[in-house]
Amino acid sequence: MPRPLIGISTYVEESTRFGVWDLPAALAPAGYHELVQAAGGAAVLLPPDEPGRAAEVLSRVDGLVIAGGPDVDPVHYGAARDPRTGAAATVRDHWELALINAALEARMPLLGICRGMQALNVALGGTLHQHIDGHVDTPGVMSWHPVRPVPGTRYARLVPEEAQVPTYHHQAVDRVGRDLVVSAHALDGTVEAVELPDPDRWVLGVQWHPERDKDTRVMASLIEACAYTLTPA
Repeated sequence: MPRPLIGISTYVEESTRFGVWDLPAALAPAGYHELVQAAGGAAVLLPPDEPGRAAEVLSRVDGLVIAGGPDVDPVHYGAARDPRTGAAATVRDHWELALINAALEARMPLLGICRGMQALNVALGGTLHQHIDGHVDTPGVMSWHPVRPVPGTRYARLVPEEAQVPTYHHQAVDRVGRDLVVSAHALDGTVEAVELPDPDRWVLGVQWHPERDKDTRVMASLIEACAYTLTPA
């Protein structure tokens, strides 16, 4: 049985140096593919493409991870831009929202990480707090804080205890998107995980960065869900 193939969204850095070459590059931190591999999957990076081709691209993979990154443009959830919101990542927004919608349409296992969770919420009609205080101890440095699972959710079945997680964000879920439920909170009430409650679909978003942690339980569950869909009837 081949390992499930997990697509990981990437982003373009406009100026990246490769020796004497200074060129744009489609990138994702190595922690993402390393986490997929550690959890039993094979990883492939998905560079930005035409949004209309998202379903075609996803037809070649078994599961999808939407990686962390810059703020989602508030135009996608009908809000005015807060001065503290980062610059728009227009190409990435359109591509990743298209990937999320195509994955949902195909009932494909989907994990959103940090920005990826926020994009999942926005794709399903939710909104975001454009700035919260207290979730980054030192600007530019990853922090750790506890999150508490919501009993009865998929996330709580995977991680039933209060867990310390690596985090770096200044935005968070405000209005929860349609059909999603909250499955973990920070101690201050900030939404830290959302999911679709349908037991026959694996769709989960986490606000933290599991690729910076040694805990593979969430990713291993995604891989297991993909393997289940590959099992011959």
